[in-house]
Amino acid sequence: MRNQNFIDRSLKSLWNPCTQMKIQQSQSIIPIKRGEGVWLFDYDDKKYLDATSSWWVNLFGHNQSEIKKYITDQLDLVEHVMLAGLTHEPAIKLSEKLSHLTNLGHAFYGSDGSNAIEIAIKMSVHYWKNKGQPKKNKIIYLQNSYHGETLGALSVTDIKLFRKNYASLIKKNNPIKTPDWRYADKGETAESFALRCIQDLERYFQDNHQYIAAFILEPLVQCATGMGMYHSIYLAKARDLCTQYHIHLIDDEIAVGFGRTGKMFAFEHANIKPDFICLSKGLTGGFLPLSAVLTTDNVYMAFYEDKIEKGFLHSHSYTGNPLACSAALGTINYFENHDVINQNSKTSAYISERMKSLSILPISNLRNIGMIWAFDLDGATKKIIKKISSKAINRGLLIRPIGHTIYFMPPYVINHDEINFMIDTTLEVIQSSI
Repeated sequence: MRNQNFIDRSLKSLWNPCTQMKIQQSQSIIPIKRGEGVWLFDYDDKKYLDATSSWWVNLFGHNQSEIKKYITDQLDLVEHVMLAGLTHEPAIKLSEKLSHLTNLGHAFYGSDGSNAIEIAIKMSVHYWKNKGQPKKNKIIYLQNSYHGETLGALSVTDIKLFRKNYASLIKKNNPIKTPDWRYADKGETAESFALRCIQDLERYFQDNHQYIAAFILEPLVQCATGMGMYHSIYLAKARDLCTQYHIHLIDDEIAVGFGRTGKMFAFEHANIKPDFICLSKGLTGGFLPLSAVLTTDNVYMAFYEDKIEKGFLHSHSYTGNPLACSAALGTINYFENHDVINQNSKTSAYISERMKSLSILPISNLRNIGMIWAFDLDGATKKIIKKISSKAINRGLLIRPIGHTIYFMPPYVINHDEINFMIDTTLEVIQSSI
């Protein structure tokens, strides 16, 4: 079998991310040759439905022709040029379009989500220093947050597994009670719980605002710690408190931006405007790595000085790469030429209706927003979850549970037959594993 050759070569030469390689040696690893729509194909031409959009990036599936054309057209012009002292049309056009979409401007480009978080954190702290308030250098974040795995991003990520080995390198910031409604008291609504959590946030701001540069959060969905969802009133009230206490609000839309929550951006559910918005993942439709941070005129002007040390001195070699910017332009063009948000609403309704078939399982906290679904499998051990994942892969369904949470974040182009396969297969493999 051709697959085995690639598996053997991979295990000998490749160090996979977020993976214990010794365990990986004894488990199945899938060598992927190509993709088409929601499907991935291995070297033996077996196909797998990508129910996670490959870590939430392939909004419109794999090998999407309209986005790909933007990249191939740019290939005939210039593949890369540094963005220090130079500029180019893809970066300019993308910045203009992102500004129009977010009502923020001055796009600063990075390589990936963690890099975007680093940029926003540094920008906020540097802003306050330029404003003569260097003591405002703490970043407040929610319990159960995930914002990335570089050192600055880890300082606002609340996952012990990722943090503990690097504790000596990480700046101490402070977590605030999560509004994830799974933690609400019995009989307490998602909204009332969110308002109770806001009271905790306000008390903390009252006592510590003079030291806080920014409050960073994942709007509405805390993805990497189990798809924890919360009420939009928390966003609205947090915005008010940040304004009142002169604290930046950093909106991490890396996982949930570009239509994933049912609106173009999650902050729109609360009708607010953050001080910073971090974008990546779906920004390029899964084609190339790119991130962007957009901010306000007020923040931008705090760096607009004669002294170079007051400028924002952050960069990497591939900042604003023309090919990546072209992929992002292709993604935005797809939104402009297709009724994506409305079509997603119809797809979401169908998936939610089909999800009811899972109610016969021992599950809890079945939840949904936009094109994200999750549920917790009660009493599931690591062994059971591993068995479920393995059986799903054998049947051609690629899922990646988080703890005892099973979730779906499929490409938006998934059709009814594919949805039926995704849910029916999930039901079958869980029933045969518990």
